[in-house]
Amino acid sequence: MKFKEQLHGDGTRSMLFECPGCKFLHVVYVGGPNRPTWSFNGYVDKPTVSPSVLVSWEQDGKPKVCHSFIKDGRIEFLSDCTHDLAGQTVEIPEWEA
Repeated sequence: MKFKEQLHGDGTRSMLFECPGCKFLHVVYVGGPNRPTWSFNGYVDKPTVSPSVLVSWEQDGKPKVCHSFIKDGRIEFLSDCTHDLAGQTVEIPEWEA
């Protein structure tokens, strides 16, 4: 399984995946009230979501970005990523948690 489902008390549904680029868990919300959501094909082993996934944070005083498309179980990292996989497409790793 590449995506792990989370159900929240307010009816929100989200999917978690391990990002091999920035080494963090990322979350996409795929259902629920009062929150923007991504479309999701429903397949945890070959997930596709839309639109793109954009995660940004600050680390050691520097802005960091992970920006990607997820299609058929693969992550297409965009060129604005600040990690080593920028511009590459890789398989989403199997869930290990």
